[in-house]
Amino acid sequence: MSIFSKIISGEISAHKVAESIDFLAFLDISPLAEGHVLVIPKKEVDYIFDLDDETYVGLQLFAKIVATGLKKAISCKKVGAAVIGLEVPHVHIHLIPMNRVDDMNFARPKLSFTTEQLEATAEKIREALRG
Repeated sequence: MSIFSKIISGEISAHKVAESIDFLAFLDISPLAEGHVLVIPKKEVDYIFDLDDETYVGLQLFAKIVATGLKKAISCKKVGAAVIGLEVPHVHIHLIPMNRVDDMNFARPKLSFTTEQLEATAEKIREALRG
C-alpha cells in the first residue's frame, strides 16, 4: 500500500484541497512553491500510462479543475503540470504555481512550511474552487 493510499484511507493526514469519488488533490509537504498540489486517482496504479482510459481522462480533467482554482488562489503566471512517477509508486500529477521555468525544477531545494501555513494555503485553494 502506497503512502498515497494511506492518505486516501485516512490513515495518514493530508492538507486536502479537492476530492471526488475517484480522485484526490492535496498539498505536497515538500513543495517547490507555495500551493504545490498533488493530484491522484484513488485507484492505486504505479504508472500513469497503465491507467485505464476512463481513469486517465478523468484524472486529467480533475487536475484541470484543481489547477484553475490553484491559479486563482496563488499569485502566479501559470500552473505547471508534471508527472515524474519515481518517488511514490502511485500515479500523481504535480501542479505547481510558476512564474518562470525554473519553478518546475525538481532538483531545486524544497520549501518548508508549518502545518498552519499549509492549512491556510489549502483553505485558500478550497475557497477558490468553491467560488
